[in-house]
Amino acid sequence: MAPRGAEGGGTPVHDRIYRTLRTRVLLGQIAPGVSLTLRGIAEEFGVSMTPAREAVRRLAAEGALTLSSSGRISTPELSAERIEELAAIRALLEPELSARALPRAHGTLIERLEAINDAIPPVTAPGDEVSYIRGNLEFHRTLYLRAQAPLMLAMLETVWLQLGPTMGKLYGRLNRTEPPKGHELIIAALKAGDEPGLRVAVRSDVTQALRLLTP
Repeated sequence: MAPRGAEGGGTPVHDRIYRTLRTRVLLGQIAPGVSLTLRGIAEEFGVSMTPAREAVRRLAAEGALTLSSSGRISTPELSAERIEELAAIRALLEPELSARALPRAHGTLIERLEAINDAIPPVTAPGDEVSYIRGNLEFHRTLYLRAQAPLMLAMLETVWLQLGPTMGKLYGRLNRTEPPKGHELIIAALKAGDEPGLRVAVRSDVTQALRLLTP
């Protein structure tokens, strides 16, 4: 018999809720500023309020959800200033992670990145942006894992989480019909072993879309 509050495999119920909601926010499946309720979350997952509350607290600590003093739960709704700040963090962290990954960017990794990039679907209909964001994040995370800098990557993922709903809304209206062009420049720099070029390509790639969100 599974422990109380855990699933059959021993996974705490609140962890399942946390992982599911975290993925939705990360991939932009929930629009910015959408309100959630503990009761609604508990009912969706068929659990009591306690694991729902624990999952929300974890997500709020990461910036994936906002929790007001009145108890209102919502997805991040970012001001232009906040977007600029998060873009600046990405522009610092991601080139550094890519540079640290470069010495371990062997042929197998490059082939994997090319395959991921080729598989990123176009955004031609509502809902397609989720798959586009998933492929885009998989491309970057696959590269950054080779940096062997888990603390930096964990910091970056909190930035991705805060931007998720906003990026989902953005890509939903951009109608992207091809993979991110910046990925090709990143792959070319990896093949050439060009660290300065890699840094420039990554910085440009991760900030290009964000520029469309600020006046």
